[in-house]
Amino acid sequence: MSTSKPQSAPMTLVTEGDRHVVVTRHFAAPPELVWRAHTEAAIVQRWVLGPDGWTMPVCVCEAKPGGKIHYEWSNGKGGGFSLTGEFVSLTPFSRIEHVERMHLPATTPDNHIVTTFAPDGAGTLMTMRMELPNTESRTAMLASGMDKGMEASYARLETMIQAGSVR
Repeated sequence: MSTSKPQSAPMTLVTEGDRHVVVTRHFAAPPELVWRAHTEAAIVQRWVLGPDGWTMPVCVCEAKPGGKIHYEWSNGKGGGFSLTGEFVSLTPFSRIEHVERMHLPATTPDNHIVTTFAPDGAGTLMTMRMELPNTESRTAMLASGMDKGMEASYARLETMIQAGSVR
């Protein structure tokens, strides 16, 4: 008798209205594990890296209402950018609400994000709904190629999960 591991799926990204972006991705892991990978700094720092070659030398992730978020990325060649934000609310293992802004070096307007983690077969369906302040901000975010960096990070997380290095 053979057993198969649950399968992940590449992320999907769709727009809603003039200001929203919705990202979904299936992970072959239970919601508790995927939620922890989004809220524990030691785990976040290992997978939220975007394309290969980038690192996150600074990772503050205070997963509590009012807690701070501060990530800094480096490409190892003198380039980089950062993100700051705050957690609004968290429901363990099922929902995270936060606000974030990128520093590229100019600071982007606030992006309000609600991420949910729902049981889906033997895994988790993650849904991230971003609300940007205006159409221009959303257009600029989509034009930046952020989807490629997000999927590279999600694929890295999936590899870590399958290797058992996220528990």
